[in-house]
Amino acid sequence: MTELLHRSGKDSQPEGFDDRIIVDAGRTSPIDWMRERRAERGARREEAGHNRLYRRMGSLIGRLGEDWHVLDLRELTGAERRSFLAMGPGGVFAVTVKDHGRSRVSFAGDIVQIDGKRPKYVEETRAEAKAAAEALSRSAGVSIPVMPILAFAGTGKISFYGVPKGCLVTAYHELPRVLNARGMRLAGDTVDKVFSLALHPATWSSQSYAAFADSYRWYKDGERVGTDKRGDAE
Repeated sequence: MTELLHRSGKDSQPEGFDDRIIVDAGRTSPIDWMRERRAERGARREEAGHNRLYRRMGSLIGRLGEDWHVLDLRELTGAERRSFLAMGPGGVFAVTVKDHGRSRVSFAGDIVQIDGKRPKYVEETRAEAKAAAEALSRSAGVSIPVMPILAFAGTGKISFYGVPKGCLVTAYHELPRVLNARGMRLAGDTVDKVFSLALHPATWSSQSYAAFADSYRWYKDGERVGTDKRGDAE
């Protein structure tokens, strides 16, 4: 608690100074302490909810068979949203999950309306897919497309007056059906390679190219030198 010190007594005061209250600014006030505790509890609830969703996502997509995998994009990239990377014979997908409870969700192209509000869900989902595609493609050295999927976890009705372009929209429990409907686009070994690539921390780092620096060829006066001599080759 904030400590209040009341200086009294003429002998303890410099001449010309009145009695005053001095606040110890080094301690957190009760209001700030309560706000911090509330924020910590909220963060813990959000993290616990995210982890439960990830486990349910793994169980849900696991129904499609062993050829399908799911990863937590928050854990891989630090994404703030509840986003996951699913990959299997049907392709690679960035799935962003939104819980709309009992509220009705209406779509008019890219515009989403819930309870009179228009959240940027489609833009967020596309951004997650684009970031994942860029990271995977950069590390693989070839283009790896990632399809955005916006999945709604809730009981409210979802209605469409026009669907978003280049973004799949579905109810959360319908994810297996939507993914399975994509057919067989990737061979099993390709899925395994993409999965291994997605598991590597360097894939999601902006400095991922640095890990491959030692494989470059360095030359000096037309002759190749060892990678430990590259400083002399400059």
